[in-house]
Amino acid sequence: MCKNVEGNEEMGQPLRSGGAKEAAVMAPAAGGGVEWEEVAAPPRNFAVVEPGVFRSGFPETGNFSFLQNLRLRSIVYLCPEPYPEVNLEFLKANEITLFQFGIEGHKEPFVNLPEETIREALKIVLDVRNHPLLIHCKRGKHRTGCVVGCLRKLQKWCLSSVFDEYQRFAAAKARVSDQRFMELFDITTLKHLSTSCSCWKSRVVV
Repeated sequence: MCKNVEGNEEMGQPLRSGGAKEAAVMAPAAGGGVEWEEVAAPPRNFAVVEPGVFRSGFPETGNFSFLQNLRLRSIVYLCPEPYPEVNLEFLKANEITLFQFGIEGHKEPFVNLPEETIREALKIVLDVRNHPLLIHCKRGKHRTGCVVGCLRKLQKWCLSSVFDEYQRFAAAKARVSDQRFMELFDITTLKHLSTSCSCWKSRVVV
């Protein structure tokens, strides 16, 4: 069940960055010395899914400046754990709506993705009134990968391309059960939503 809690990146490619440790770099000072300068660091596994739709692992405080630059309107959070207070304060300060879908993060062979929950999350993603939007779970691999993979099916991507994108993020942690879920996911009840959103029409991978 959903809880409404009140860029040179290449699309579909993870940015291997993220975390508070990358929130500052050394830069030359005006007098010839060196000083620390704040930079905007993306969350782990950050990537552009489509214009106005992004994916990543869990944002840390060192990623907040980067997220501010995205001018997010919504976040789709796919874990059951409560959102940290510091993150909630960031959302409130930036008028970002949090949609939480509590999908448990089990390991194989005990993975049982709730199809209806994924479907409800996709309804939020497909609604352009929620854009710009960030989809994330803990590491941005399995739960996020399944939501994006089902979205790609709506965009008429062939399964080999869907799996290839999923595997770029999951790498050695790729799960056969996730790929089977995406393959069997029924998109018919969502087609009317995807056809009403022009940004999903043009990207067909064959």
